[in-house]
Amino acid sequence: MRERLAAEMKAALKAQAKQRLSALRLISAALQQADIAAKASIRDQDIPALLQRMIKERRESLAVYEKAGRAERAQQEAAEIAVIEEFLPKQMTEAETKAAIAAVVRELSAASPKEMGKVMGLLKERYAGRMDFGKASGQVKALLSGGA
Repeated sequence: MRERLAAEMKAALKAQAKQRLSALRLISAALQQADIAAKASIRDQDIPALLQRMIKERRESLAVYEKAGRAERAQQEAAEIAVIEEFLPKQMTEAETKAAIAAVVRELSAASPKEMGKVMGLLKERYAGRMDFGKASGQVKALLSGGA
């Protein structure tokens, strides 16, 4: 992952793709911050969660900029999101997400909303970076409440 990021930064620098290079540098800086906070290099399996947080922050900023009518800044945030998403594993489809949730609920024999934490914990462990846990949370809650 880190090698790919370095290669992409080099290519963006050669191509003089300033906006892409800027987004790649943001990813690199976030990785360095995480490494410093962990007092060691973070594990590769922790990188998708970091990238997901970066995307979430940018989506929130994007909404604020759009609401404020700042199209140029909104466009910059959208471009950063696109670059960051390139480094994430392929996202699960809604059908795959529902199937994974159902399998984990069966595996844990979860039957009530009180067990939502266990279910979400196992989903995050198995599908980090591949599943939208905001949406998954609602689906788990509905399933455990008997709504789905």
